Amino acid sequence: MSEALWLAAAAALTLAGMGWLALAMEAHWGQVMQRPAEAAARARQVLRAMGILALPLSLLACLMADRPSMAVLVWVMLLAGSAAAVAMILARRPQMLRALWPVDSAALFR
Repeated sequence: MSEALWLAAAAALTLAGMGWLALAMEAHWGQVMQRPAEAAARARQVLRAMGILALPLSLLACLMADRPSMAVLVWVMLLAGSAAAVAMILARRPQMLRALWPVDSAALFR
């Protein structure tokens, strides 16, 4: 795979990972899904696990794209940019993050 594709994958994984970690928090879950967070405790556990897994995978994608010293720098910048982007999305249009968890949690975890 080319360097650009690895970097695009790293950016997508970092943004998704930060979004999943944000949705795993009670306050953000309620803000985005407009439902009580207590009913979705299992979904939030899965979101937390997915977020924790996505961030190291994004580092791996950065390492595939470039030498380690540059890859770590790019990864740290992606982390900062993705965290800021998710924070701005939560502040202005929180419903956009619904795309990261489109399933109905009540039906999924019965």
